[in-house]
Amino acid sequence: MALFFVKDIIEKPNNSKIPMQNEPWWKPAVQIFSQISTWIVVPIVLALIIGKKLDAYFNTQPWIFLSLALFGFLISCYGIFKEITKYIEKIKKLSEENKQN
Repeated sequence: MALFFVKDIIEKPNNSKIPMQNEPWWKPAVQIFSQISTWIVVPIVLALIIGKKLDAYFNTQPWIFLSLALFGFLISCYGIFKEITKYIEKIKKLSEENKQN
């Protein structure tokens, strides 16, 4: 249901809420997808690479690797939660504005 409002909640750079004219209908959904995907991939991949290197350096296989993997997962969960709550608030605000009009 949230994707129906995606086009309306993505704002222009100057924060105006004028409907975007010359943009494809799928652009806001791709923006949300890329933001969420970034929060999934980047922390976990960095944690795994750094954990592997530190384990090799300190000869502690697999403890640093597993610890940083868990830490990367927790960071990913936090980032996804933050992004989702941001879009939920925008959808709520938009639906309240639509009810008033």
